Amino acid sequence: MIIIFKENAPEKEINLLEKEIRALGLDIHKSKGQDTLLWGLVGDTSKINMDWLAARQIVESVKRVQEPYKKANRKFHPQDTVVDVAGKKIGGGHFQVIAGPCSIENTQQINSVALSVAQSGAGLLRGGAFKPRTSPYAFQGLHDEGLKLLLEAKKVCGLPVVTELMTPEHVDLFQDVDMIQIGTRNMQNFELLKEVGKLKTPILLKRGMANTLDELLMSAEYIMAGGNENVILCERGIRTFEPSTRNTLDLSAIPMLKKKTHLPVIVDPSHACGIRWMVEPMALAAIAAGADGLMIEVHNDPEKALCDGPQSLTPEMFNTLMDKVRRATAFFREL
Repeated sequence: MIIIFKENAPEKEINLLEKEIRALGLDIHKSKGQDTLLWGLVGDTSKINMDWLAARQIVESVKRVQEPYKKANRKFHPQDTVVDVAGKKIGGGHFQVIAGPCSIENTQQINSVALSVAQSGAGLLRGGAFKPRTSPYAFQGLHDEGLKLLLEAKKVCGLPVVTELMTPEHVDLFQDVDMIQIGTRNMQNFELLKEVGKLKTPILLKRGMANTLDELLMSAEYIMAGGNENVILCERGIRTFEPSTRNTLDLSAIPMLKKKTHLPVIVDPSHACGIRWMVEPMALAAIAAGADGLMIEVHNDPEKALCDGPQSLTPEMFNTLMDKVRRATAFFREL
């Protein structure tokens, strides 16, 4: 349920209404614009009579919200959320590129890629220390050692770092990570979502490869309900009947999510297509569709990569892409 207050409504009467609503066991999500105060009521609103609220002199209008997600809902929070990741802002007109290798392999590899993507203009460094793989025989990452190498690379290049958390038991290892990624396979790992909801660290939540947008938003709601509202959504392609690409990049998800939620939305064209030469056109298409950022895989020697080499750009390719990204973001910003 949403309550929109009249302009210049007396604060004393607003505070009195707040006490009455909280006494009913409901939480209140407050959003204040330049001239408008809006409340989103979270909880079992069936116990509230809309006429009881609408009769108040301070209330402009009352609306019921059908969607089960409240905190992630744009109706409760009309303004775009801007998530600050160690000084790098994403959302609300702030565009960022996250780049780096799929997995951290050794010191030379991660440092080399970190320096190259920083020089090309990336805002954040990605790198997998713990890797969920379909095959139990595939490279699973360097685990704790990989995290150490990523944090050392952070000192080398000066960029905030993003890496994937796979289990609640590893949360303490991620204290120095600037943004925690919840991958596609864990999008509905609800115990993990509740655990990261207790943190203040920004969360990059990837859409499950077979999940709807509302299911993605409900997963975001799990995190936000726990108290962590620093959530960024990532479209990374969904599984369809088309075998030509690794997944099908759902570009329509970008404007639809922008309609449904105030949270930033970024796109991972690397995992979506799984093909190196397709990353650039899909990245530019994502910008045109309104994405708040990109996540690009870059490897200093893709042919020898231990994970996802076919979709990884070389540093030279990434540098060329970044020139086009800058021009594209400038162009669409002016439209």
